[in-house]
Amino acid sequence: MRFANNPQRKSWISVSPDSDFPIQNLPFGVFIPNDDVITIGTRIGNTAIDLSALQQLGYFHGIEIPSDIFLQDTLNDFISLGPAKWGAVRDRLAWIFDYENQELKSNSAHSRSILYPIEEVQMLMPVFIQDYTDFYSSKEHATNVGIMFRGADNALMPNWLHIPVGYHGRSSSILVSGVDIHRPKGQILPNGADRPEFGPSKQMDFELEMAFITSDGKPLGHRIQVDEAEEYIFGMVVFNDWSARDIQKWEYVPLGPFLGKNFASSLSPWIVTLDALEPFRVAGPEKELEIQEYLKHEGEHNFDITLEVYIQPEGGEPSLISTSNTKYLYWSMAQQLAHHTVNGCNINSGDLMASGTISGPSENSFGSMLELAWKGTKPIHLSDGSNRTFLLDGDTVIMKAHSVKNGVRIGFGEVRSMLLPAILD
Repeated sequence: MRFANNPQRKSWISVSPDSDFPIQNLPFGVFIPNDDVITIGTRIGNTAIDLSALQQLGYFHGIEIPSDIFLQDTLNDFISLGPAKWGAVRDRLAWIFDYENQELKSNSAHSRSILYPIEEVQMLMPVFIQDYTDFYSSKEHATNVGIMFRGADNALMPNWLHIPVGYHGRSSSILVSGVDIHRPKGQILPNGADRPEFGPSKQMDFELEMAFITSDGKPLGHRIQVDEAEEYIFGMVVFNDWSARDIQKWEYVPLGPFLGKNFASSLSPWIVTLDALEPFRVAGPEKELEIQEYLKHEGEHNFDITLEVYIQPEGGEPSLISTSNTKYLYWSMAQQLAHHTVNGCNINSGDLMASGTISGPSENSFGSMLELAWKGTKPIHLSDGSNRTFLLDGDTVIMKAHSVKNGVRIGFGEVRSMLLPAILD
């Protein structure tokens, strides 16, 4: 067990029992504190911690990292240092903020330049995302969508049980939590029509996903083996892959999603490392068919992470509409990355790979409005008495994720964004 993961460890920073960010978490993010200087940081409870100030004051002595590594405006350079350095920094942070260590706690001048109330910092995009791939790794989701559009007998496409299906998404429109989005416009084919019309999407949806951030991979032409894939994964975020279902339905044949997906995706600002998630490993679902050797791995490569989706109407209270879990994913992150690179495709520090919509086996665990309201035939009831088949302007979608084991809760915070009206230009 890594030093930082000790479930008995307590911090001298106050942490509430239901916090996503105990000392065992120590996620990484980028924020602007009250001096308006962008810094890389971590978080314990409701306290943001400035890692650049910690480094300048000598708290990382003995760890060989560049002197300006935490003064960057993204985590990409730090991620490029590799797993040994990530782990060394987390372990040092666990010691600095351990209840028994008084070095920083007793130094009020240092503490004032390092520690900030979380409400006083502005969270920024944690990485520069050069490339983004969206997978389709939930069998329950793929089956539900297939039943709706092709019938139960042809729910899964012939390739689905053989490969982690994915497509190359648009990285420039990925946004950090708190940035609101506008309803997109595009071509839509109304029911019964033979010609499309143009206008704002009438079927706006969310997709409940998790995503992982990669480090630098191997040179072009060389693949990452499934058993080494996790060495190239820095950590995970909660991911809302907004979808305009009516635009997507008209455009997706034969090349797949385009304008129905590339207008916006939203992620949570704190990246939780695989090291922090180590205690929550579980085995994934049994494969239904024999798969290729390059995708086979032994052991536990899924994670038991509870996911929640809320819809908050404008001026109203949030309603919990779905509770799912990453343990349901048929294809693991390691399999996704091994498949992504098996043809020699290279990856870079900060690349983002999303899971695809994560749905569970029950109706209240479905990961999209398309499924929850079953193509508009079963409206969702919110706590204010209103109903939804798809999202309305003014709705805020909130997604949360956390794991609990041996009295330790590791969470991701939330990704939250409001849907604004279409821009009429």
